[in-house]
Amino acid sequence: MPLISIITITYNAQDFLERTLKSVRNQTCTDFEYILIDGGSKDNTMALVKSNKEMFTVIISEKDKGLYDAMNKGLLNASGEYVWFMNAGDEIAEMDAIEKLKDLSKSKPDVIYSDTILVNNEGDFVGLRTEILPHKIPDKLTWKGYNKGMLVCHQSFIVKRTLAPKYIENNLSADIDWEIKCLKLAKNVVVYPGILSKYLEGGTSQQQLFKSWKDRFLVLNSHFGFFPNIWNHIRIVLRADIFNLFRISKYLK
Repeated sequence: MPLISIITITYNAQDFLERTLKSVRNQTCTDFEYILIDGGSKDNTMALVKSNKEMFTVIISEKDKGLYDAMNKGLLNASGEYVWFMNAGDEIAEMDAIEKLKDLSKSKPDVIYSDTILVNNEGDFVGLRTEILPHKIPDKLTWKGYNKGMLVCHQSFIVKRTLAPKYIENNLSADIDWEIKCLKLAKNVVVYPGILSKYLEGGTSQQQLFKSWKDRFLVLNSHFGFFPNIWNHIRIVLRADIFNLFRISKYLK
């Protein structure tokens, strides 16, 4: 059994996939399997995959019902001790990441997490997620800390496969729901000594903001209850306003 199942989801991703493949290809430790789930791309995505087919343990390309249906297929085909989603355009941030994770696995963690580097379409550094967004990662990560939204970027969240539930579908905040469910089951949660991923900004949730907000409310409502959720969403808005004012004031000095 491999240590980690790295799962990449693609759909018409010819412009961004190569950087993801390169970050996987350059790993100094090969104790992983690589799974690609494609939604039936109509561009040259699959040509790129086929030219690198030796990298993959599983390749599936077929029409699906959306991102989280594809991610569920990835989970279904995974056989590693841990699962790690690294979608097209995202990158493993460090060449020795698998090596470090192998060392960390000796303590039998259920969840491993870190901060995230945000990058633009060209792959250029934008900043650390915790510095650009008002999401501060605590030293001790628990599901209760998600009451105001996504604490850890999905690409910087690795979980033991036997704890990983299926994703709910047709909800743009299914990743928040999934992380909360994983953390509810986790007994040993550890911080990765470095940065796990580079995340390409501008995903589905950013492209459909209203639905994303609505779906987030429904997810958090299911875990925290209606009235606490209302109060927490008021705090989310206030936190964002204060955070943005603070950022602007830094540049006016």
